[in-house]
Amino acid sequence: MSEDNGIIYRISGPVVTAVGITPRMYEVVRVGDEGLMGEVIELHGDQSVIQVYEETSGVKPGEPVIRTGQTLSVKLGPGLLTQIYDGIQRPLADLEATMGVFITRGVDADGLDMKKEWEFNATVAIGDEVSGGDVIGTVQETETVEHRVMVPPGTSGKVASIQSGKFNITATVCSLEDGTEIAMMQEWPVRTPRPFVQKYAPDVPLVTGQRILDFLFPLAKGGTAGIPGPFGSGKTVAQQQLAKWSDAQIVVYIGCGERGNEMTEVLSEFPHLIDPNTGKPLMNRTTMIANTSNMPVAAREASVYTGITIAEYFRDMGYDVALMADSTSRWAEAMREISSRLEEMPGEEGYPAYLSSRLAEFYERAGRVETLAGDDGSVSVIGAVSPPGGDISEPVSQGTLRIVKVFWGLDAGLARQRHFPAINWLSSYSLYPQALDPWYRDNIASDYPEVRTKISSLLQIEAELQEIVQLVGSDALPVDQQLTLEVARMIREYFLQQNAFHDVDTFSSLSLQYTMAKAILTFQEEAEKAIAGGASLEEVVNVPARTDLMRGRFEQGYDVRIDELLGEMSKQIAGTREDN
Repeated sequence: MSEDNGIIYRISGPVVTAVGITPRMYEVVRVGDEGLMGEVIELHGDQSVIQVYEETSGVKPGEPVIRTGQTLSVKLGPGLLTQIYDGIQRPLADLEATMGVFITRGVDADGLDMKKEWEFNATVAIGDEVSGGDVIGTVQETETVEHRVMVPPGTSGKVASIQSGKFNITATVCSLEDGTEIAMMQEWPVRTPRPFVQKYAPDVPLVTGQRILDFLFPLAKGGTAGIPGPFGSGKTVAQQQLAKWSDAQIVVYIGCGERGNEMTEVLSEFPHLIDPNTGKPLMNRTTMIANTSNMPVAAREASVYTGITIAEYFRDMGYDVALMADSTSRWAEAMREISSRLEEMPGEEGYPAYLSSRLAEFYERAGRVETLAGDDGSVSVIGAVSPPGGDISEPVSQGTLRIVKVFWGLDAGLARQRHFPAINWLSSYSLYPQALDPWYRDNIASDYPEVRTKISSLLQIEAELQEIVQLVGSDALPVDQQLTLEVARMIREYFLQQNAFHDVDTFSSLSLQYTMAKAILTFQEEAEKAIAGGASLEEVVNVPARTDLMRGRFEQGYDVRIDELLGEMSKQIAGTREDN
């Protein structure tokens, strides 16, 4: 038997042990008579332990195992956008076209269309010096995104020949003087981060248009965020809102171990979402990876790496990429299942001891960087966590919290009260404001950080007062504290609640968010003056202009009219004073 071929010795679910081959760690092999795809994850003497990315029922000892010599890699090139892949980059639409809705085992499909020809426009000339990461030409991949064809990392030299025209992605479009040929497609091993020159400080915000996120708990471009929350608290809608409205140019969505019906919903809704910036379908700048909970667990473990490698590829072109992983809990469960099959020592709650380091490895691949070509690009990673029973003291939530700098804690209680987005403003936090404040002062308003601090402290005071209110009722409080409760209610109902399905309210620009927050503080100041001048709290709170100001946010052109509404409110509050 050649060292490239071996036989199956033992099978335990997706974990197969083979003898008779001497592969390298993480090498891809073909297992059994059907040629199932697997990856070598352990080596013990002459035994190789393989995790198989497909169902292994019916496979038996003695069947062949064949080395491929390759590591698990993804194909990167024109055609990635608009695609829906499984965890190992097989295009689901192509598989459905050839075999119907049920995918048979051992099927191989190229991640990109090898035959389709793309219009390549060269941007370098013969004799130019190029090195890894340099852009040598462009392809208009979708109506909205220009694909920049790059020199693969580690390659450099003088351009000997280059031509524009129509080519498929494997054809040579450029050759260097040392004989190196460059095509539009490159391959990259998924477990290896793509190289860059340096990471920048996280000092530019990722604008999402969601008031509670942008204003109170902002995320920087190249930042990391975790969204833990129990079932039904709105994780998936929150991630769709981020995909649709954030000012990232490319979206990579990984449905990692989600329920099939939820994933179906995402897959059927995403193609119909319209990109608000271009008026074209959002899928034009999106790649999706769908790995539902009934698909093999080993492929779920790989899907997260596949997604982040694609994100890094677009980052290297100089784009800002938002990566949504929904949900990292299912990814951790896949690791736990494979770890128990390998008979490894279990850690807390049965998860492998290396859970935290794997999570850190994944989130560390985020960042705003200087690319090899000298451009700026970023990958912002937003990971949903689905803790069993909503208990965030479990290992995946805690491991995630130690790594990410933004925590958007979803609250089932708020969701039951129909307060959406159901993000708890008392338990959530962001560690980016200090780095982002100079940007806000320069681009939005000089007192932006101070306004945010005042809004936050009002919500904290309300929480303390609510405990007293539950004991003695709000009427027993002094008037100034009753006013504080009224102002905090305005923050909750007018500012923090946002309707994702409303044409106008679904998105708020940063300048509008600032103006709305200032309007709340103006109401507080004017009300304090009016009450000091003899007005009753009830009169001040019930002025018609305040209701107009709060309801107006659902109307077109609100950002233009808000100042006028604010002026009218101040006038009406002043009119309630007895000393007028």
